[in-house]
Formats: sequence, structure tokens, C-alpha cells
Amino acid sequence: MKEIINQKIVKGQEILYFGKSLFAVCLVLGSLCLIGYLTTRMKEFAIGGYMLLIFGTFLNLLVILGLLIYGFVYRSRLNECLKAIGILLINIPIAILYTAIGLNSLH
Repeated sequence: MKEIINQKIVKGQEILYFGKSLFAVCLVLGSLCLIGYLTTRMKEFAIGGYMLLIFGTFLNLLVILGLLIYGFVYRSRLNECLKAIGILLINIPIAILYTAIGLNSLH
């Protein structure tokens, strides 16, 4: 019985770790693009940032959809999936802020 409980805890931690990792990757790449553009004014950083915005949005939406489906199929994991989705959703206001800063610095 104790082994089953430990497996459930590990599985929940894996889901949260995945959400945190994807959040961190998107945050770091977005920050690199923004800081790179602000310090060097190289258009490549701005283009990279916009490409990250497009592909990152697509990737995050796919992961959120996958987590929702997984959580509804395996009801015991729904809480962990929703927590991971909440972590991923933190990227939205950050992306909006970075986009506003980037667009304002273009002028």
C-alpha cells in the first residue's frame, strides 16, 4: 500500500515538474530575447522573440490541452494537472508585458 501511495506522489511531482520546466524554458528564452534586443538593438533578437511568442503559444496550448485530457481521463491526477496548467498560465501576463516593452522600445 505504501508503494502505491509513493508512486502517486511521484507521478504528481512529475506532472508539476513538467509544467514548471516548460514555464522556465519559455521564461528564460523570452527574457534572453528581450534583454538581448534591449542591450544590442539587433533585430534578430526581436524576430526571435516574436517567433518564440508564436511557437511558445502553440506549444503551451498543446500542453494545456494534453494536461486537461490526461486529467479528465485519470481523475486522480486532475489536481496536479490543474496546478501545472496554472503555472503555465503565468506565462501569459509575462508575455504581454515583454511584448509591450519590446514594441515600445522599437520606436
